[in-house]
Amino acid sequence: MYKENFAIDLDFLKMKSPPLIGIDISSSSVKIVELSKVGRGNQGYRIERYVIESIPYDAMQDGAIVNLQAVGESIHRGWKRMGTRRKNVALALPATDVITKRIIVPAGQHEDDMAFQVENEASQYIPFPLDEVDLDFQVVKTLPDNPEEVEVLIAVSRKEKVEDRVAVALTAGLKAIVVDVEPYAAQAAFEMTLNQLPDNGKDQVIALVDIGATVMKVNVLHNGESVYTRDQPFGGNQLTQEISNQFNLTIEDSEIAKKNGGLPSNYKNDVLQPFCETLAIEVMRAIQFFYTSTQYTEVNYIFIAGGSAVTPGLSEIIASRTHVSTMIVNPFQSMELSSRIIPRQLNLDAPSLLIACGLALRSFDPS
Repeated sequence: MYKENFAIDLDFLKMKSPPLIGIDISSSSVKIVELSKVGRGNQGYRIERYVIESIPYDAMQDGAIVNLQAVGESIHRGWKRMGTRRKNVALALPATDVITKRIIVPAGQHEDDMAFQVENEASQYIPFPLDEVDLDFQVVKTLPDNPEEVEVLIAVSRKEKVEDRVAVALTAGLKAIVVDVEPYAAQAAFEMTLNQLPDNGKDQVIALVDIGATVMKVNVLHNGESVYTRDQPFGGNQLTQEISNQFNLTIEDSEIAKKNGGLPSNYKNDVLQPFCETLAIEVMRAIQFFYTSTQYTEVNYIFIAGGSAVTPGLSEIIASRTHVSTMIVNPFQSMELSSRIIPRQLNLDAPSLLIACGLALRSFDPS
């Protein structure tokens, strides 16, 4: 692993670490997941514990940590509530903070030679000096039509973006071992669910739609590779705001009512149904953008993730609008559950734990 330009000992794409927990910091909450290996030959996983801890509304902005102390305190509260002993953590940067590029290089190079070639390549497309960035790379695959060449994925981020993640972990009394990229972490967890598709989804075009509080992130996958990504400014906060407007509640009370129920009888028809319809139209627009931006003409499956994924009736409305089979993501469906886990609650929370689950899986990467 190339370390020369690293101010801190972190990897974007690989890890060599003791057991760790995955921490996903979103605009409205912190999600923490701990997994373990189980079964003969350690072929399976068990979710040991998880927690979702809210953070102040103004603590995050566009994926950036604005209030380091507040976010760190939220992580610490969640960590204590979760009851784990693990203090080593994996965190992730939003895709907007990371520049990625795939390059082709000769196979069998010494790591130092490959690092030199990667740095030369990176200097041509990074819009800031190399001494201001953390850079990492990983060999992705050997080219099927030319075994003497390999595809290498380069990931680059501004140092301060990585350092913010490290600092917020320290504020929480934890140690950042891995800094990943959110779509890669989400994809790693999502791949745990492909066994529910015929032939594990081989040759199928799959749209993974993560509906967060403020942003809907679309990642279209084909045979394990991302072929298209798009962020659209729409999320669950729109529903919270509409509840606030319609029923004269504070934003905080609206968020609680959205999750726990107890709203007036006209909520479903006057607020929830229009929100689901609008969200379905946003998904349909994203799919249309995918068609016009690539050579693909069909999406075979849509999987929805994020806190809004379990909104009653949403998956059915998206399927109806897009004419594409739509399912809710649950990365834990094939895992064992520890006795601490309440299955019904996990089913409700699982779609919002996708990135945290993918980060927790970094414990089991080959060193």
